[in-house]
Amino acid sequence: MDGNFDPRPADQGDRIISVRNLHKWYSGVHALKGVSLDFARGQSVGLVGDNGAGKSTLISILSGLVRPDDGEVMVEGRPVSMRNPKDAMELGIETIYQYNSMVPIMTIARNVFIGREPLKWSLGGFGWLDEKRMREDSVRAIADVDLHLRSPDALVGELSGGQKQGVAIARAMHFKSKVMILDEPTNHLSVKETTKVIGFVRSLKEQGVTAIFISHNMHHVFACCDRIVAMALGQVVLDKPVGETSIDEVHSVL
Repeated sequence: MDGNFDPRPADQGDRIISVRNLHKWYSGVHALKGVSLDFARGQSVGLVGDNGAGKSTLISILSGLVRPDDGEVMVEGRPVSMRNPKDAMELGIETIYQYNSMVPIMTIARNVFIGREPLKWSLGGFGWLDEKRMREDSVRAIADVDLHLRSPDALVGELSGGQKQGVAIARAMHFKSKVMILDEPTNHLSVKETTKVIGFVRSLKEQGVTAIFISHNMHHVFACCDRIVAMALGQVVLDKPVGETSIDEVHSVL
């Protein structure tokens, strides 16, 4: 199928991210072959495909981890060049990985603000952390995603897998992310924790946040996404609203 497959673009005003004709090579391997996609504001998109399909490469480009060899990325209608994850975060794109980047030996409050710590005062780039504000704001951020933990001073290493994902989502929400990329967020979680994470993803729509949900579990994707994008061999092979496709159809194109 043509890599420029783009069946149903969002209205121009609704597009939060658009990619056009993206190509990426790794040592002679053509990982992305002219991929074009639109991601609408407040939409939950399930991104699926086997290993080597190109979805990880696409997400790495949107996260600022790698740069495309050809093609264009636009955020809110303007072309952008993301050189690193910080550039992506400044554009409102936050990525939550399966093995998230939180520090187990640090508190919940410190992890919510890691890399963006508020200071009471600063001089020459150095200053004194405003720990009171971090504790208070982290409690509110966690409550906003309906996660109730005993203390912002608890160590992240003491949390369950589902709670860690909840804290990561709370962090992204607190810093007003416009797009949240969730890479296999339900892997290795219990049924109860998986249900909680799926609930987190559903709640993003209510707050106008675009979710890109990567998973090998089709049932989880269909439970929380509005739209399914399937990739195979570096190309988009299916792009449909959830109500117009089925797990069997998705499997048939992969």
